Amino acid sequence: MVTDKNTEIEIKPLYDTESGTWTYLLLDIRSKKAVLIDPVLEKLDRDLTYITGMGYELKATIETHMHADHITAAGELRDKTGCDSYAPELSGATCANHFLKEGDQIQIGNLVLKTIHTPGHTPCSISLLLNGKYVFTGDALFVRGCGRTDFQGGNTEALYNSITNQLFQLPDDTIVFPGHDYKGFVYSTIGEEKKWNQRIANKTLEEFKSIMDNLNLPEPKKIHEAVPANRACGKVI
Repeated sequence: MVTDKNTEIEIKPLYDTESGTWTYLLLDIRSKKAVLIDPVLEKLDRDLTYITGMGYELKATIETHMHADHITAAGELRDKTGCDSYAPELSGATCANHFLKEGDQIQIGNLVLKTIHTPGHTPCSISLLLNGKYVFTGDALFVRGCGRTDFQGGNTEALYNSITNQLFQLPDDTIVFPGHDYKGFVYSTIGEEKKWNQRIANKTLEEFKSIMDNLNLPEPKKIHEAVPANRACGKVI
């Protein structure tokens, strides 16, 4: 958990073991309003009970991209709480209330989120910069890794540009909260990843392409179920 006393906000990472997904609960302490980034359907009851148990009102869910490894809880949470649902402009999630493109901003209490379009893992992928200090990178940048580019319209060169020309241009002390983790890491910083990210730190585009082309990863278990469901905000069809 991160508590920012200057702006009176809290960031609580919530983990889904099955998919390795980080969901992020953002809390505005003064207004008692909350935001969920990348909520997972199977964790809906956990997350909602946690939020309401602390006396907060869920105001919005935000997707960083069209997920292939889990089904979003966005639609169910909207039905249960009346919150807004946000999705990237190019996601195809026509059920969302609002669509985010480069430079768009969401403000809920003291939570100010700026959209950074960071394609490569998928064409629609976005990152979210919170109060200029924290960045939620979805599947673009992980701790010592990055998202794969071998399906869903992935593009290795686009991901390289998103990381090096967008995310790595943020201040070095910007705290990075990744969309996934499989090694036990919760967060990092831009400065750390610029130095020590094994896939992209100090790598040329050609070196990065060689690494990404030889990952040989298995297909996500839920890809055929998750993608169409997520285009419907989590409604399994």
